[in-house]
Amino acid sequence: MTVTNRLAHATSPYLLQHQDNPVDWREWGEEAFEEARQRNVPILLSVGYAACHWCHVMAHESFEDDAVAAALNDRFVPVKVDREERPDIDAVYMSAVTATTGHGGWPMTVFLTPQGDPFFCGTYFPRDHFLRVLAALDEAWRTREDEVRASGNHIATSLADALQPPTPYAVEPDALSSAVGLLARQFDHQNKGFGGAPKFPPSMVLEFLLRHHARTGDADALAMAVQTLEAMARSGMYDQLAGGFARYAVDAGWVVPHFEKMLYDNALLLRACTSWWKATGDPLAEKVVRETAAFVLTELSTDEGGFASSLDADADGVEGLTYAWTPEQLRDALGVDAARAAELFVVTPEGTFEHGASTLQLPADPTDPDWFAGVRARLRAARDLRPQPGRDDKVVTSWNGLAVAALAGAGAALGEPGWVAAARRCASHLLDVHVVDGELRRASRRGVVGAARAVADDHGNLAEGLLVLHQATAEVRWLDAARRVLDAARAFAADDGGFHDTAEGAEQLYLRPRSAADNAEPSGQAALAGALITLGALTGDADALRAGARATEAGLGLAVREPRFGGWSLAVAEALVAGPLQVAVVGTGEEADRLAECARRSPSPGLVVVHGEPDATGIPLLAGRPLVGDGAAAYVCRGMVCGLPATDVEALRAQLSAPPTTR
Repeated sequence: MTVTNRLAHATSPYLLQHQDNPVDWREWGEEAFEEARQRNVPILLSVGYAACHWCHVMAHESFEDDAVAAALNDRFVPVKVDREERPDIDAVYMSAVTATTGHGGWPMTVFLTPQGDPFFCGTYFPRDHFLRVLAALDEAWRTREDEVRASGNHIATSLADALQPPTPYAVEPDALSSAVGLLARQFDHQNKGFGGAPKFPPSMVLEFLLRHHARTGDADALAMAVQTLEAMARSGMYDQLAGGFARYAVDAGWVVPHFEKMLYDNALLLRACTSWWKATGDPLAEKVVRETAAFVLTELSTDEGGFASSLDADADGVEGLTYAWTPEQLRDALGVDAARAAELFVVTPEGTFEHGASTLQLPADPTDPDWFAGVRARLRAARDLRPQPGRDDKVVTSWNGLAVAALAGAGAALGEPGWVAAARRCASHLLDVHVVDGELRRASRRGVVGAARAVADDHGNLAEGLLVLHQATAEVRWLDAARRVLDAARAFAADDGGFHDTAEGAEQLYLRPRSAADNAEPSGQAALAGALITLGALTGDADALRAGARATEAGLGLAVREPRFGGWSLAVAEALVAGPLQVAVVGTGEEADRLAECARRSPSPGLVVVHGEPDATGIPLLAGRPLVGDGAAAYVCRGMVCGLPATDVEALRAQLSAPPTTR
């Protein structure tokens, strides 16, 4: 008989995956710490997420094992945390893991004193090794408790002391050019991208490079961005049958992905690919934009209007089972077309993945598009009959904010109102469900919001999404909602103008997390800086612009020194240097639509665009912008200085292409 543990009532799909473990898991909270204090035993903190392959492996090997469960239940208080639901807990304890072991990752395994101080840290442990660790730590706690507590206190104190805010760095054009130079020296000219294996999609760095090129005309910046995006788009990391990007490649050549698909990766890459298309008009860029948007809308949409967090790396416990192909499987699906398809997709007899299977790549476009479309459809139909990856249908505020920005921006640029409508539905869901008594929450599932409070990146990315949606629709409610979200973000403010990850008054951990680094998604500080600058550009709010500039400066020092880990900070800095560049298009009809389309396709950083009726209520950018005669007009203002209204596309294009005034 299966007996569920205390996770049975959790809202997190990751926690629910562990509800039938023999381990008597607790959720993070005072109840677990009080039990540890009363029993005087350590806490095992296990942190992971639903799409994590090695989290599943450790769960199967250890947390489903009766001997491991007995040791944990008898000698520890086991606590399970979804890192996507509680990024603050993940951040502070990951800092302990990396400081004490030299590396990090998930599953994260940390042993804490009953007061929450970390004293032993690790990641994945095989079952037998894990049992030995449990026995050793239990013996140490029983016989040398004072030493263990002192060690935990020392780690916590040392990390808190080391968490000093970086020195603010002035936003200057030369600093941004210097960052491009550093990236050029780190660029992988053979495989494209940056670094070796594993190789992650540098979405925010690519956005920075594209913005830098748009501002300066730097050909090297454009080449690095375009070559990397094309390499990824043709690689095994991109789903050649259905669109969408996997989390990362396990090799330097982008051949074999870690097969999980994350909402945040696809939202950020959708935005970067839209910028690629704006910069070059490349048909491959448009193809990837359209397919990635379709993937997000088809595979990640939830019934409530939001977007699910991820698709799993595994199906039936096997990594990549859904996606990899052998030559025999191609023959079964395609018959006489199999050999040609195998050559096109680089499906080899020995395999590029495991067990003779290959991931699908597309090094060159097919010469017969109609034949290729039929092959893709037949392979997709065959793949749909395979076991499918699990889906984490948790709706995370931050990642959905990224999706709103990506879909609304791409939809406006490519003339796809359905994408904008999906962004609108998502934004409505977030504001209706994730705001409770005026406070933003981190996540929901199936319309039920969780208790975890939103962190800084939730506020920044949601506000940015709302502001992009306002530009796509000219609806006042999104602008007003973004203002409210950014007003609430004042609770995250730091003395140097930057932002902490958690709000003042949030649950007190052994340190208050703050990061200037952009990792898999923008840091909270960079996200808020970008949203504040966008708000200032849309409204003329000088206070918002100043706050955005200070927040940018607070994180720019790290970004300039280590640009691979500061992509969004650098992209925001480009917008600050180039803008504000405001375009107000007034009027209706075909000419007004052409003017708006021209403005929305401009790659210029710092650009905001609103198209609506003259003096539309509540839209500052349209205030005082009359029609010219009876015709549509576009008003271009750069750095709050406006030119004459443009009444045709060529005049508007000339104003948009004028070089910015450097700061």
